[in-house]
Amino acid sequence: MWRSVGVRVLRGGGAGQPRAASGAAAAQLRRRLENELEEIRGAGTWKNERVIASRQGPHLRLAGGGAGAYGEDGEGSRGLFMVRCFSFSFPVGILNFCANNYLGLSSHPEVIRAAVEALEKFGAGLSSVRFICGTQSIHKDLEEKIARFHQREDAILYASCFDANAGIFEALLTPEDAVLSDELNHASIIDGIRLCKANKYRYKHMDMQDLEAKLQDAQKHRLRLVATDGAFSMDGDIAPLKEICQLAQKYDALVFIDECHATGFLGPNGRGTDELLGVMDKVTIINSTLGKALGGAAGGYTTGPKPLIDLLRQRSRPYLFSNSLPPAVVGCASKALDLLMESNAIAQSMAAKTQRFRSKMTAAGFTISGKEHPICPVMLGDARLAAVMAEDMLNRGIYVIGFSYPVVPKGKARIRVQISAVHSDEDIDRCVEAFTEVGRKHGALP
Repeated sequence: MWRSVGVRVLRGGGAGQPRAASGAAAAQLRRRLENELEEIRGAGTWKNERVIASRQGPHLRLAGGGAGAYGEDGEGSRGLFMVRCFSFSFPVGILNFCANNYLGLSSHPEVIRAAVEALEKFGAGLSSVRFICGTQSIHKDLEEKIARFHQREDAILYASCFDANAGIFEALLTPEDAVLSDELNHASIIDGIRLCKANKYRYKHMDMQDLEAKLQDAQKHRLRLVATDGAFSMDGDIAPLKEICQLAQKYDALVFIDECHATGFLGPNGRGTDELLGVMDKVTIINSTLGKALGGAAGGYTTGPKPLIDLLRQRSRPYLFSNSLPPAVVGCASKALDLLMESNAIAQSMAAKTQRFRSKMTAAGFTISGKEHPICPVMLGDARLAAVMAEDMLNRGIYVIGFSYPVVPKGKARIRVQISAVHSDEDIDRCVEAFTEVGRKHGALP
């Protein structure tokens, strides 16, 4: 039987007109927020969002007339990238050097086709969480494929890797346990650790002496978990997993790694830093993303021992209370993994391109953080300089972003360049030339 529901009509401006909350408290809040925003602008750390009017790829068209000869449909001259079994093309325009699209798969035709097929067969979404009525066969298939790719027992999907990191520590660790975290771990790891009740230790960035001292102190706790990024997103350096695993074995600890900036392209078969450094059998838990190299859409996951995955399905709050991953996203990621497991050619194509950019930029006089990773931070120090240089780079047809506090520590502002397998040598050389011109203009180079 239907019941009538009372509706309160809000009075205010006409249709389509924005409404502002009234009252002294709302006015006070507005003033405080405006002052805080002005401080951000004044510090030179304001983050503008550039609007892309084309697919993600090495060449972009920006809304409002970005560089490139395009019609209304975004089509223009096209460049071709080929690597063994991979062959696909992108529009030429603004050169994009700031996406996590490491393998170029976000615009790969087979990945897009798989998404369309999943959308048509399984619908736009599940309108539910997994344990109620939100699990489809493609979710189970993708989880099995992820576990097989990483050579682990099982896997569980999340809406993002941020959610995966938010869900694991609270479900796994108790006040009897300890977690030891690298000080430069991703914000999602830091937030996830804050949610748990374990005893918390923070060791100096990649400092094995400090980690050992912390492990010695943590011996009084029941379970010890070392948590680290496999590859650090802001600095482009790779965790010393061999040494971490040796210490973990010495002090009877477990190892957790976040592989968001490694999955798909580090290691001989793109399985990540544990494969790259030969410790796949020493790392217990891996969290990673589907939203970077593996199709670039969204989604994250945890893979590891089956009892842990079973526990997360029962206790992990982001999993239990978030809608299921949309079928189109599942289709994208599943096809991306198929391509990677069929051939390691695209994963292996990264090294030479990364080395080309790093060596040319170093020769020009820039300081590039990290080593042998496609994340190539151009260290500048000053937040305003990073922002101004990034804008000048865009004027020269190169899309890069300046990073400053609070994304990175104060005094360590940089422009983070990210190399993709679909960048050509000419693209890389053009980027270096633009950096050299802009660096000299603004005094970053002599």
